Amino acid sequence: MTVKKFRQKVVAEITLAHLTQCAQELGRTLTTEEALDFLNQNGRAYEMWKRMMQAGEEYMKSALQTRTAVPIPRTGTGRGQIAV
Repeated sequence: MTVKKFRQKVVAEITLAHLTQCAQELGRTLTTEEALDFLNQNGRAYEMWKRMMQAGEEYMKSALQTRTAVPIPRTGTGRGQIAV
């Protein structure tokens, strides 16, 4: 991933490759079919998505609390806003 790139959004995904790599790090092996079954059991993929979103929101809140104010220029009005 490019470090210094202007972004309008952040997209994260857990792929089958990530899942099988995590299994290998735990000393287990998963076939592609087993990884698909794992992700789709009992709403697990949706639960993972919710946790990723919660972690991202907590990170943003933490980063916003510790940042100093930065002026954001407003177009057309000549007045600026302050971002924290």
